[in-house]
Formats: sequence, C-alpha cells, structure tokens
Amino acid sequence: MKPLARAILWGGLLAGSGDLVFALSYYGMQLRVFQTVAAGLIGKEAAFSGGASTFALGVVLHYGIALVWAGLFCGVAMRVPVLLRRAVAAGLAYGFVVYFGMNNIVLPLSALHTPAWPPRLDAAAMAAHCILFGFPIALVARRCLLGGPGHG
Repeated sequence: MKPLARAILWGGLLAGSGDLVFALSYYGMQLRVFQTVAAGLIGKEAAFSGGASTFALGVVLHYGIALVWAGLFCGVAMRVPVLLRRAVAAGLAYGFVVYFGMNNIVLPLSALHTPAWPPRLDAAAMAAHCILFGFPIALVARRCLLGGPGHG
C-alpha cells in the first residue's frame, strides 16, 4: 500500500475509533448516538425508527467522515510539510478545525440542519476532537509520509 493511502486509512480508522469511544462514553451507550449520524443523511424520523440497521449506517458514515478528514489533512500536509514536522501541534490544532468544521459546516448542511451560528462550544467534545481525532491523524501522517516517528 502506498504511504498516502496508508496514512489516510490508518489515520481515519484511529481517529474514527477514538471518536467512537468518546461518543459512546460521553453521550451514552445507546443506539441513538450513531443513529444521529445516520440522521444527517436520511433524516431524524427514518434514522431513529431504524433500530440496529441505522446504528450500523451511522457507524459506517462516521468512519467514512473520519477517512475524509484524514485525507484532507494528508493532502494539505503533503503541500505544507511543516504540518508533518510539527505533527503534535498540527494534530491538536486540526482537531479544532474538525470540531468547528463538523458543527458549523457539515451538520448545518446535513439533513439535521443544525444552526451554524453561534458556534457550539462543548469543551469535552473539543478536547476529544483535538486529542482523539486530530492528534492520531497527524501522527500517522508523519509516520507514513516522512517514514518514522522521530520527525517532529
């Protein structure tokens, strides 16, 4: 597998898994947590009445979104290599980008139509995005695209 594909795949899977664990522990171990993700595509009524199948759809969509965010980071980092050399800071900052991007662009444009303004400020969710989402994407990108952990 090519380094870029490996960085996107592993970064997205690690970030998606970290965020999944956070979401289930923070919002509760219930189907509704990832049915809400599915609701962004198919609407609330269909998602919340779909049971385990819409929970599964939400998990698949969740990982798909994580892979897209990992791909965006890797694509930019290949053009701005300081993001790879300073992966810790870049990853933590990227977590903020993802948090605000999801809450102020993606969710308002989804079938959920959440308000984009004022920005949703949830300290625990922001910290989770920084530590469990942006951080692993950047570290995996550094390792895959620069060839090792000692580059930052």
